[in-house]
Amino acid sequence: MSLSRRKLLISTAVLAGGGLALTWLRPVRDRTPAPETPGNLSPNAWLQITPGGNIVLQVDKAELGQGVMTGFATLLAEELDVSPAQITLRFAAINPLFQDPLQMTGESKTMRTRWLPIRETGARARQMLLQAAANKWQTDVASLDTDGAAAVIDRRGNRRLAYAELATAAARLPVPEKVSLREPGHWRWIGTKVPRPDILPKVTGRAAYGVDTQLPDLLVAVVARPPRLLAQPLSHDATAARALSGVVDVLPVHTGVAVLGETFWHAQQGANALTVEWSNGPLAGISSASIRVEQGKHLDVADTHRVRDEGDTDQALQAAVRTVEAEYWLPYLAHATLEPMNATIWFHDGGCEAWVPSQGPDMVRQVICDMSGLSREKVRVHTTYAGGGFGRRATMEYVVEAVEIARHTTRPVKLMWTREDDMRQGLYREATLHRLRAALDADGEPLAWQHRLVATNLNRLVVPVALDVLAPEWVPQSLTGGFSDGVISLLDRFRGSESARAGARSMPYAIPNVQIDLADWNPGVPVTLWRSVGHSYTAFVIESFIDELAAAAGQDPAAFRRRYLAAAPRHLAVLDLVLENSGWATQVPGRHRGVAIQEAFGTIVAHVAEISIGADDTIRVHRVSCAVDCGLVINPDIVRQQMEGGILFGLSAALYGEISIEDGAVQQSNFHDYRVLRMADSPVIDVHIVPGGTEPSGVGEPGVPPIAPAVANAVFAATGQRLRTLPLRIS
Repeated sequence: MSLSRRKLLISTAVLAGGGLALTWLRPVRDRTPAPETPGNLSPNAWLQITPGGNIVLQVDKAELGQGVMTGFATLLAEELDVSPAQITLRFAAINPLFQDPLQMTGESKTMRTRWLPIRETGARARQMLLQAAANKWQTDVASLDTDGAAAVIDRRGNRRLAYAELATAAARLPVPEKVSLREPGHWRWIGTKVPRPDILPKVTGRAAYGVDTQLPDLLVAVVARPPRLLAQPLSHDATAARALSGVVDVLPVHTGVAVLGETFWHAQQGANALTVEWSNGPLAGISSASIRVEQGKHLDVADTHRVRDEGDTDQALQAAVRTVEAEYWLPYLAHATLEPMNATIWFHDGGCEAWVPSQGPDMVRQVICDMSGLSREKVRVHTTYAGGGFGRRATMEYVVEAVEIARHTTRPVKLMWTREDDMRQGLYREATLHRLRAALDADGEPLAWQHRLVATNLNRLVVPVALDVLAPEWVPQSLTGGFSDGVISLLDRFRGSESARAGARSMPYAIPNVQIDLADWNPGVPVTLWRSVGHSYTAFVIESFIDELAAAAGQDPAAFRRRYLAAAPRHLAVLDLVLENSGWATQVPGRHRGVAIQEAFGTIVAHVAEISIGADDTIRVHRVSCAVDCGLVINPDIVRQQMEGGILFGLSAALYGEISIEDGAVQQSNFHDYRVLRMADSPVIDVHIVPGGTEPSGVGEPGVPPIAPAVANAVFAATGQRLRTLPLRIS
């Protein structure tokens, strides 16, 4: 297909952070009300106020544990002038209003993108309710107010009308174009610890996760998978499986052999009874060690993307009195979500319904449409709670599998991945290799910074499905497929991996000569986004190497950072806050501290880790002090929760996390050999929030990146040993 370079550039899709940011020529979205219900006040698809008194807020982002439901209720309550407890929260259907450009949850941007629209929705509804009351009482709107409990009152008398009584009349009024939002001095809910509405259903077991989906006549599918990554079934014998009670069918699929059973137990036993001959697969003979060697070869050549180029780094390195060099390597990592992958698909009555814990319901719908030929209006996706996302649920391969299986029956099918499936045949955080050099003058001051890294390019991961979603439905798949190939080709040629460049390019230290180069290389291991994406490895490398430069200069690592962050006031304020509250300047016998700081998704986070080294050289993290500048704080409790969760997630990876590959096969299978942090290992965590800001920034992911380098730097302070590979192990 022939397309002009200009057209391709206009439609460039860019992977960034924990999600997908796209620019596209789309029609301007209208306010897109929810399906009309007589008498409901619905200024747009987010909100419905019923004559029965229900205030229903549609939550168009996935609730992955990050507190999105609480944030949405807080924003609406503030402008609608009700209590958050009066709001009923429901997961939203796919709607054009929610697609910006995709209805996707990621990149820690939920509150950033919904901060104004949901407040404006509440303000519009409130204005319409005030006008409806004014019309009924035949008075001026200026003489009316709301009482904070879902009613309009007359300031000059004792009249009161509940929102429920006004909903139908207000629904007939035009939606105001412009509204005034409450000023911070009059906020009642924003900035307070609004209780989480999802806590009670979660702790009582009433919250419906994808894995909890139950339907009449439901079948459960389990796939027998190969021992090596990406291997294919050559032949199979299902005689023994079909003879088992409760086994309904056995189907070859592109990833293995699927067994359909009346229950998970029946399907699992059937899968265990299969005899399957597997191909060796494209990764036979490949290991983590061989991948690292090949990555080094790619850094030896000059064919890289120049990510950042300031000053004359090459000359500064040649003229250096001293150079410091280091190589860092970070392994593949699993997501280890509490809820393994699952999807329930039901083809019936000429259409399809899906229940999927996903970060992108419109991408789920598009996969179903592409595979079945159904139109979008014939496919309904039900969003469920998700037991962890971390980027794992932003990809659709488990949905593809479920659709492939469900097309063979008229009964609903729930595909269940086991923990072993997700460990051995999942998608992983890519392994990356980094080489750094710094030029120092006679006083140990850094004159140049050179960072070369190699990573897997993730551009092809979601761009094809994303472009399918964005394209008008009448555009044939062959056209969008060719278009996406062109877009990806341009991205690969001119940009390289967006996720890998993110954290490296924004290195904040004021060094006069900076050169950052990115090499793309894909060894074929299936990879996807991982919580904090590229920042998860670039922060470890940058903050560890800065510590190396501080040691080379004979300076305190915190003082060294302060000096070279002088032109970055936000960073400096966060660093000072964490140093003050961690007791950095004091000493505790047997304890050692390390510090690290990183900006990701508009938020700056610094950690100080306090550790000790055991007699068997084990690293014990006793305390982590955290400081965070996330702009305007909607709910300080959730900010703290997300920082705590990010620290624990990042500590699991720093101390234990590693997916190792031998002869094309993943060696880990479950939590006994892919360990995560346990309760007894968890440190004391104190979180300190920088006040201020006019808008919120992300908090779901930024707590992760600085913890690994903070611990590694503390290990150096304790032992003098510089650990440049994760997980951290003292040799």
